[in-house]
Amino acid sequence: MTPDTLALNNEFVYDYLKRFVQEELHTSGFTEACIALSGGLDSALVLKLAVDALGADHVHAIFLPYKASSAESKRDAHTMFEFCGIPWQELDISGMADAYLALQPGIDRLRTGNLLARLRMAVIFDQSKKENALVVGTSNKSELLVGYSTWYGDMACALMPIGDLYKTQVRSLARHLGLPQQVIAKLPSADLWTGQTDEGEIGVSYETLDQVLFLLVDQRCSSAEVNSEGFELDLVQRVERKILTSQFKRVPPPIAKLSQRTVGIDFLYPRDWRK
Repeated sequence: MTPDTLALNNEFVYDYLKRFVQEELHTSGFTEACIALSGGLDSALVLKLAVDALGADHVHAIFLPYKASSAESKRDAHTMFEFCGIPWQELDISGMADAYLALQPGIDRLRTGNLLARLRMAVIFDQSKKENALVVGTSNKSELLVGYSTWYGDMACALMPIGDLYKTQVRSLARHLGLPQQVIAKLPSADLWTGQTDEGEIGVSYETLDQVLFLLVDQRCSSAEVNSEGFELDLVQRVERKILTSQFKRVPPPIAKLSQRTVGIDFLYPRDWRK
């Protein structure tokens, strides 16, 4: 692979994603968007896209910290609120999380992280009801493909503007749009505990992961073919296993088909009939 394999036409992608946000809200009958802002790059980029697409008055972003959240996350979230010209909103989820965690002695980090992600989504969906808004998701393609996300947690949303952008492409577009350097340069982290990073948990850098994913998924290469491109076979097979074992997260729950018209199979997208 060459360094330019994942290069974007950033201005084209920016214009397209703005239109995507506008059209998805319009088709669904909404004018307002609601976003959970974490202080990380993905939610920062989605916030910028939404504000540019809809206007700052139509975007409702909320910072949802837990007591273990870092000061840097709050600082960077605050920076993005100011950068996009929207009022600061913060709702601390520590009380509701701790009330449940107290009933679960010995709960591990993974369960705790999933709980926090789902509580944040419960809050952001409730806030979206208050604002009569659609929840805009912040997951990127790298996370979605390897399952590095919480089912019905951070994956829960009405639309995913950056869901077809690899993490390295997210960073490229963010640079193009002039997002604050401190947000672009920070190590990706779910901020679940001190020192936690995405790449530490996934076990590979996003730069390498994205190239392997591109070959496996976009180019439909076999593990052996990806290995021949210079990537260790063990790494390629680990990534492939992550893709396969997380497939259930990327599709709606399967419905046993019994009738002529089954939701999600033969009966699709009634909202588009209005066009």
